[in-house]
Amino acid sequence: MNSSPLRLLSRLRWIAATVLTLVLVRTTAPAAESPRKNIIFILTDDQAHWSLGAYGNREARTPNMDRLAREGARFLNAFTCTPVCSPSRAAMLTGRYGTQVGITDYIDPKEAKAGVGLPPGSMTWPKVLQQRGYKTGLIGKWHLGEKPEMHPTKMGFDYFYGALGGAFKPKDPELEVDGQPTKLAGFGADLITDAALGFIENHRTNPFALLIHYREPHLPYDPVPEQDSAPFKDLDPTIPDFANLRTNQVKYWTRLYYAAIHSVDRNLGRLLARLEEWKLAENTIIVFTSDHGYMIGQHGLHTKGNAHWVVGGATGPKRPNMFEESLRVPLLIRWPGVIAPGVEVTETVSNIDTYATVLGMLGIKPPRKWKQQGVDFSPLLRGKSYTPHSAIFGQYDLHNGGLAYLRMVRTPEWKLVRHHFSHSLDELYDLKADPGELKNRYDDPACENIRADLQQQLTAWQRRIKDPILQRLEVEK
Repeated sequence: MNSSPLRLLSRLRWIAATVLTLVLVRTTAPAAESPRKNIIFILTDDQAHWSLGAYGNREARTPNMDRLAREGARFLNAFTCTPVCSPSRAAMLTGRYGTQVGITDYIDPKEAKAGVGLPPGSMTWPKVLQQRGYKTGLIGKWHLGEKPEMHPTKMGFDYFYGALGGAFKPKDPELEVDGQPTKLAGFGADLITDAALGFIENHRTNPFALLIHYREPHLPYDPVPEQDSAPFKDLDPTIPDFANLRTNQVKYWTRLYYAAIHSVDRNLGRLLARLEEWKLAENTIIVFTSDHGYMIGQHGLHTKGNAHWVVGGATGPKRPNMFEESLRVPLLIRWPGVIAPGVEVTETVSNIDTYATVLGMLGIKPPRKWKQQGVDFSPLLRGKSYTPHSAIFGQYDLHNGGLAYLRMVRTPEWKLVRHHFSHSLDELYDLKADPGELKNRYDDPACENIRADLQQQLTAWQRRIKDPILQRLEVEK
């Protein structure tokens, strides 16, 4: 009987030793790492934020874009820093403004032959991911240089399928496939999506970063498959109310524009379905946006920052601009397990922030030797503290088809646009009282202090990025 307490004590010692061993094993064994997230970055061309159902359009058909908004975050105040193609794309990829990489307008064919493009050695965020073991691909439009040293495969992409130049035909295009110009049969959005799905299937067992750059809804808007144009055949679209607008022409363009967008949306549905089929949806971040905004009749204009007038029965001349419709872009991010469904983000962000934010979402530190200008807003998506921009900045040096040197500073309340080296064209808008930017208050004495404060912010930014326009202004003083 006296041995019973001893057996009990021995038993307790054995249990304690076992627990201690388990604790030691658990704390010293390497923790299983969560799989790295894939990222699919979808960039449309010339798509206005007002063209999506998710942003209030009841005539466009965008169920799959709207689905991303329902299942993730919808940004209400996302902007581009340059309202034309090439410099906007350069900023998105590098976190640097167009003047910092030598791209200030869209790159026309003559410039491409002369060697205009992203400087060799540029550190794009796909290159950072490539160096961290991601398989990287670009499917679609490049438009950042055509010299061999500027090829996407020299800028961080393992694979490229698409067009080096600014555009390709909406049907039966010639695209680079496996390094060779290839004449293809089919519609552009379908071909781009087919190639994107092929890339994902080939790399779905490894972390991948895929950029899908659709040409749609860039001009020419058509042809598109009949299934994309049919929903708008009899539509009498709502168009802007602007004096002497070419109404019938604007309605015709709008129908074609919606059809081109539907073509992208239908293919987005194909992509989302395949991600679910391959069980990749939960481990893949999807970012959907456009390179800049767009106008079809707003302000009496057609297209973007290099728009032309479409009033009074005539087309032209150009109206270089930084209007909200040219700068504001759709931005939808689906990040399963992090972003709650249906989040609305009101903070102001710029596409110059893409570089820092993509790396932030993936938990990768940006390289110290590459100085970029963006802010990482991924903490905002994680529900953590984040200091939003007090102001965002923009620039556009138009030299293809005209000449203009625009610089902009925008706060949530005011926007200042300077037309350098031009007389009486500067603009100041009260965005709260005048969101349509109909009343230019640049010369209003009541706004003198506001204008001076915004100019001070703009000049400080120009100095910070070594803006050549500021240097020229200072020389000419």
